[in-house]
Amino acid sequence: MRAIVYDRAGDSGVLRLIEREAEQPGPGEVRVRIAVSGVNPTDWKARAGRDPLEPQVPNQDGAGVVDAVGPDAGVRVGDRVWVWDAAYRRPNGTAQELAIVPAAQVQPLPDNASFDLGASLGIPALTAHLALRADATEDAVPLSPGALAGRTVLVAGGAGAVGHAAIELAVWAGATVLTTVSSTEKAALARAAGAHHVIDYTALDVARVVLQHAPDGVDLVVEVNPNENADLDARILTPGGTVAAYASGDDPLELDLRRLMSANARWRFLLTYTAPAREKHAAVAGVQAALEAGALRIGDGAGLPLTRFPLEQTAEAHDAVEAGTTGKVLIDVADLG
Repeated sequence: MRAIVYDRAGDSGVLRLIEREAEQPGPGEVRVRIAVSGVNPTDWKARAGRDPLEPQVPNQDGAGVVDAVGPDAGVRVGDRVWVWDAAYRRPNGTAQELAIVPAAQVQPLPDNASFDLGASLGIPALTAHLALRADATEDAVPLSPGALAGRTVLVAGGAGAVGHAAIELAVWAGATVLTTVSSTEKAALARAAGAHHVIDYTALDVARVVLQHAPDGVDLVVEVNPNENADLDARILTPGGTVAAYASGDDPLELDLRRLMSANARWRFLLTYTAPAREKHAAVAGVQAALEAGALRIGDGAGLPLTRFPLEQTAEAHDAVEAGTTGKVLIDVADLG
């Protein structure tokens, strides 16, 4: 079978296409014939960060069809599935024709959901769910229709993959959703995703516009750029509100502690891979429910443009994500219909 591997850290030039023997799944594992592999920022960052202990297949997310199962897998051959965290602390990412993953890390892909959609879930959708539930960690309850009714959410960077998923999930759960973008083109994408109010931060006073729509402040901020937005977030949070930060800049983060303490505000820092198990399981369940309800969409008309590469151009796909390509970057691995 064909697989992309790297055996040392570096730029995308360390990725190479090889032919290798397919392995058999062990107890509690399944082998998935990958149709589409999704690329996330953490995929290129992991590749660039440190040498792997053994040849590593990159990419956490993907979708395809189960073609073999190990004992006690609880999954059937022929099932259409989406895959998450495939390469986290494991050498078997989704940039290959056959990926072996724990059965717990595959979820059913409804017949009316494309492999493209399945490969676009994983890290972006799970991160968005964790952020939207960042103030309810003791309960760790999956999102559902009405779960965020009466709440106002600000999604920073609504045209990104996580921002897109956060808009869709928050709207599905009943929240009023505001989002910030940096251009008219990205504003159109955020509106297509379902945001109720879209704010171009390059042209408008974001705090003023947010407080026009939410005079008492927002309940939750899904934050992609805390280093730049910490002061803004403190100004527009309602008392007891939460900022859920899932990305960071290179500089130390400075917070207005007096203002935040006076508001009894909460900052929550998220990394999907290391999230507590109960929250991760709730996120998987919530994303699956939204998927089955048809609440998660992709493509230009849904606000998440797709950029595609064949498997042999995985390096170019990584470069596209590193360069900040708007939307979702996908790799076509196999045509499974």
